[in-house]
Amino acid sequence: MHWWNQFPASLQEVASIRLLASLGAGGVIYLTPMVFHQASFSASQVGQGLAASALIGTAARLMSGVLLDRGMSCSWPVRAAAVLAFLADLVLFQAQGFSGYLTGQLLIGIAAGLYFPAIELAVPLSCTGFNSSRGYALARSADALGVAIGALIGAIATAFGLIRSVYLIEAAAVTLMLVILMLRPLPDGRAALLHLAAEGPVNKDPVSEGWHWLPPLAPVLAISVVATGIIALMQSALPLDLVRGGLARAPLSEAWSGTLIALQLALLVVLQWPVGNWVSRRSLRFGLGVGLGGFVLGCVLLAVSALWSGGIALIALAMLPIAFGEAAFLPTAAEAMVEETPLQHRGLAMALFSQCFAISATGAPLMAGFLLDQQGHGLLLWVLMASVCLAMTPLLNAVRPRYTAGLSAIPLDQTSDVPSPRTASIR
Repeated sequence: MHWWNQFPASLQEVASIRLLASLGAGGVIYLTPMVFHQASFSASQVGQGLAASALIGTAARLMSGVLLDRGMSCSWPVRAAAVLAFLADLVLFQAQGFSGYLTGQLLIGIAAGLYFPAIELAVPLSCTGFNSSRGYALARSADALGVAIGALIGAIATAFGLIRSVYLIEAAAVTLMLVILMLRPLPDGRAALLHLAAEGPVNKDPVSEGWHWLPPLAPVLAISVVATGIIALMQSALPLDLVRGGLARAPLSEAWSGTLIALQLALLVVLQWPVGNWVSRRSLRFGLGVGLGGFVLGCVLLAVSALWSGGIALIALAMLPIAFGEAAFLPTAAEAMVEETPLQHRGLAMALFSQCFAISATGAPLMAGFLLDQQGHGLLLWVLMASVCLAMTPLLNAVRPRYTAGLSAIPLDQTSDVPSPRTASIR
């Protein structure tokens, strides 16, 4: 309890909401490919549904970001997302054909698009005199714990032949989340400052006017597209790769595949706070670099596993660097979007950041489905992803903090990437 009590009450509330949302989504995200693999869908059909979900989420993300920058409270997009996720679960629970599957995925895409910009922006708004990068480490820890619990419950349900129960679990979780949000909205203290920004630029910063604030975000966004592509493949391609087998590696059952994926999620739960807290005390460039390094090593191990009959051991080993890389990357990237953006544009900046998930979730499953259908294994896929991650490393040189993370959003006169004062207050 002492560890939990070190965080502000408002940040605890945000973490609790994220825990519930992630618990419901955990089984759905990781086991939906297996659900419809059992329904005799091809890898391409599964990928098309995931890509459609990501594509429609694009418009929802931008709409959410624009509304947030115009003063909408973070609570409203999250509430709408909970309602849409509930409807999606009802559709997917009984879907047998591609049309039902596609409808459910479209509803999930809209829900995710509304949810992510708001819940990401809520973190620095909840850090009363508290280091906001550590706040993101806590938020990502809540995400990791929720997803791991949800996936573990899904793996157990799969072992008992009840794989579709993951949709009922998520429906219950988002219902509880909606009740909590109705009773206690998420903290948000931007209204007065955004009103002032509409009359004149906050802190008289010329960079905040027009679209001058956008180009500095390009390196972080490009790196994020690739990194979130790895995360998307863990949710879509890896389950299919496991059940299909490799060149020399035997296929795994759906139950064993779900258990192995749950192992990766359990590692993320264990690593997220210590790794996130560790990188939060260092530069943005360092945290992003550690994330890319973990993804490269993990993808190389996954590729080599296809060439060995005992490749399941390499897959299990690959889960460690991938979890380490994800634990370092996710909170650092979210903090980078805050520290590189003026206050009046942070809603849209978070929409663009979450758009990276949508872009990678659109392209990565389609590419992975095509390669898996053509080759029957994931060797080329994982080699390709490791190479792309390596190609992103030069972009790290352009990443640095430009504003304080708090509501004051004071411009920083810096030419190098060093840890910046990362505190934010509600008022």
